[in-house]
Amino acid sequence: MKQILKRLFGGDQIQQVQEPEKKTRTPKVTKSARDLATERGEPWVSVVSVDLDPSNISAGSFELDWNDKFLANLVRAGYQKQANEPDHVIVDRWFQDICRNVVLETYEQEQADPELRRVSKRHLGGGRTEIS
Repeated sequence: MKQILKRLFGGDQIQQVQEPEKKTRTPKVTKSARDLATERGEPWVSVVSVDLDPSNISAGSFELDWNDKFLANLVRAGYQKQANEPDHVIVDRWFQDICRNVVLETYEQEQADPELRRVSKRHLGGGRTEIS
């Protein structure tokens, strides 16, 4: 049996096959939008996440991310009220201002056009309702 196997597989010679050298690849680094804006010297801010309380849909929070240029613009615009104020306090003050402006604009539009306040409901069946 050994002889048959030797003949089939080339006798007593054992051939070693060299594996080709593995090339180490450097991982492709992709830059974030924040990094790109920072490199260009542009202000940048983004909403990272929105968390809502499932038991109270009106309660929640936003997580924001920003670069130094954005923060510098807020300081220049007067959003810093005290020296050595933490960055997140300055950005939070700006974000509250944005939210306040959205609410005021919506209120002003409703006052100017009362038809906007009208809510219509249409039952679609299967426990679903369309509200517009």
